[in-house]
Amino acid sequence: MRWINRRPGRAGAVGLALLPFVLVIALYAAASEARRAVNPADRLLPAPAQLIETATRLASEPDRRSGRILLWSDTAASLQRLAAGVAIAAGIALVAGLAIGLLPLLQAGLGGFVAAVSMVPPLAVLPILFIVFGLGEGAKIALIAIGITPFLIRDLAARTAEIPREQLVKAQTLGASSLAIALHVALPQMLPRLIGAVRLALGPAWLFLIAAEAIASDAGLGYRIFLVRRFFAMDVILVYVLWITALAFLLDLALRWLARRLSRWAEAAP
Repeated sequence: MRWINRRPGRAGAVGLALLPFVLVIALYAAASEARRAVNPADRLLPAPAQLIETATRLASEPDRRSGRILLWSDTAASLQRLAAGVAIAAGIALVAGLAIGLLPLLQAGLGGFVAAVSMVPPLAVLPILFIVFGLGEGAKIALIAIGITPFLIRDLAARTAEIPREQLVKAQTLGASSLAIALHVALPQMLPRLIGAVRLALGPAWLFLIAAEAIASDAGLGYRIFLVRRFFAMDVILVYVLWITALAFLLDLALRWLARRLSRWAEAAP
C-alpha cells in the first residue's frame, strides 16, 4: 500500500499526536542535563524538575510584596485585555464585513481602504496609541483591536460575498429588505465563520498583547516575562511561555466548540 493511502487508527493517531511533544521534552531534558553537567550553576536551560517546582510556587504562593499569587493575577489581567480587544474587533468586523460583502457600493468605497489599513504594522502605531490613550488599559486594548480588525473585516467580507446569489434573490422575492437579508440570511451563516476567523487571529492578538504589556504595564503575562528577564530567571520565563501556550490552546478549543454549538449545519471553521 502506498504511503499516501495509509491512515492511522484512533490509538495510532493519538500516539502520533503525542510523539512530537514527547520528543521535544526529551530533547530539552537531554540538553538541560548536558549543560548542567558542564556547569551546575547553568540557568539557561533549567531542569524539568525545577520548572515544575517554579510553576507550583508561582501558582500557589503569594508574592511577598503584593500579596497576590502572581500567575493567576497576571493571567486575569492579560485575559481581560485580550477579551476586550478581541470582542471590539469582532463586533466591528461583523458589522463592516457584512456591509462590505453585501453592498457593492461599500465594497467599491471601503474595500481598498480596508486592504490598505491592513498593511500598516500595528506595532508601529503603538507609540501613537500611548500618546492618545495614555499608558493605561486603553492603549493595550486598542492595539489588539487595531491589529486584528482589518484581517477580520477582509475575511468576513470575502465570505459574505461568497453567499450563493440564489439565496439573496429568493429573499428579495419574498420582500426582504437589505437589513432583513443581512440579519436573517447572511448573519446566521457568518457567525461560525467569524469565530473561525477569530481563532486564526488569536495568535497575532497574543503577540500585540504581550508587546503592549512589555512596554507599559504593572501586571500581565507579558509584563512578568520582560520583568524577570532582567534577573535571567529562565525558569519563570519558560513557565509563563508554556502557560500562555496552554491558554491559547484552550481558547482555541473553546471557540471551536462554540462554532459547532452556534451552527451545527456548518463545518467547524479551520
